[in-house]
Amino acid sequence: MEGVSRIESNQYCAPCLFGVEGILADELRRMDAEQVNAQNGRVLFSGGPEMLARANICSRYAERIQVLVGQFPARTFEELFDGVRALPWERWIGKSDRFPVKGWSLNSALHSVPDCQSIIKKAIVERLKSRYHLSWFEETGALYQVQFSLMKDEASLFIDTSGPGLHKRGYRANAGGAPIKETLAAAIADLARVRYAGMVCDPCCGSGTLLIEAALSAMRIAPGIRREFAASSWKAVPPEIWKAERARAREMERRDNQIRLWGGDLAPEMVALARENTRKAGVGERLTAVQADLRRFRPEGEEGVVLCNPPYGERLLDVQAAEQLYREMGKVFVPKKGWSYYIISPHEEFESLFGRPADKRRKLYNGMLKCQLYMYFRA
Repeated sequence: MEGVSRIESNQYCAPCLFGVEGILADELRRMDAEQVNAQNGRVLFSGGPEMLARANICSRYAERIQVLVGQFPARTFEELFDGVRALPWERWIGKSDRFPVKGWSLNSALHSVPDCQSIIKKAIVERLKSRYHLSWFEETGALYQVQFSLMKDEASLFIDTSGPGLHKRGYRANAGGAPIKETLAAAIADLARVRYAGMVCDPCCGSGTLLIEAALSAMRIAPGIRREFAASSWKAVPPEIWKAERARAREMERRDNQIRLWGGDLAPEMVALARENTRKAGVGERLTAVQADLRRFRPEGEEGVVLCNPPYGERLLDVQAAEQLYREMGKVFVPKKGWSYYIISPHEEFESLFGRPADKRRKLYNGMLKCQLYMYFRA
C-alpha cells in the first residue's frame, strides 16, 4: 500500500453556499457524522472513511468534501513551510500519487498565491521524502488535490475528495440560460418541506432543477449515487467501503413516495430540456411538463408546493420585465389552504412588487449573489 493505510478517523470540511450551513450541518448529523461544527460557508465534521464516502454520495447541500489535514498560524514563508512539513501527508498520499496545490489568501501577510503554492508543494515533497526515502516522485497515480487557504494569517490545508463539485449530479449536462445551482435548489426544497408534499409545481421550470431536487429529496435518492469521486481510487478508502455506502444509500430510498411534479415554461425548448433532465435523474415518470404562461397558473387540487426561481435581468428593460413578472406572480400565487409558495429572488423590493409581505424570509446566496427566499404558506 506504499505506506498508506486505512484511516480510522479524520476531520473533514464541507464547503457550502452561504445561508445553507445549518441545513448541511443537520444533514451530516443525520448521517451520523461526529463533531459537527457549522461555520461561515462551511461545516466541519469528523468520522472514518465510511463517512468520507457517505458524505460524497449522499450530501445534497455540500459543494465538496475535503480532508482537513491541519491548521496553524503562518505569517512567514518559514512558518508556512514548517507547518506544512509537520502534517501527516503520508496518511493519504502514496509514493506514486499526484498532489498538485492550489488555494487562496485573504487578509494575510503571505498574499502571493503562487509563492504559497510553491512553498507548500516543496514542504509536502520534503515530508514524503523523509517517509518514503525517495528523492523524486513520479506523480502518475491517483489524484490528491491539495487545497490551502490563508485567512488572517491562519493556514488551513485540505485534500479534496470529491473531484468535480458535488452539485454536478450528472443529470444536467444541458441547462437554461440562468440555471439555479443544484445544491441551492436542494436547500430550497428542504426549506419547503417537499418530503411531505404530494404535488410540487414550478411555473418557471427552465431545465427542471428545482423539480428534480424536490423529487430526489422526497424519494430519498442520494444525489451522488450515480457518479464517481476523486477518492474513489484512494488506497485509504477501500472499494468495499464505496460499495457498502452505495448499498446503504439505495436501501434508504423511498421510491414508493407518490410525489408528482408539474413544470411550465414559455419556451418549448426548456420544456423539452426539463423532460430530458428529469429522465436522466431517474424521476421522469413523475413529471408533467408543458409550455405555459405563468400568468395563467392556478393552484389546483387540495394541496401543493410551488417552487420558483423567476428570471431577473441586469439591463434596465430586463429588470422592468422581471418586476412586471413579480406583480403577475402576486396575482396568481394566491393564498389557498394546503398550498405554499417559495420564491427566490435578489430583488430588494420583491415583496412590494408581489403585493404582500412574505410569511417568512431566509437569506441565501446563489453563488455570490445575495438573494432572499420568500415563503408564503398562510391561507
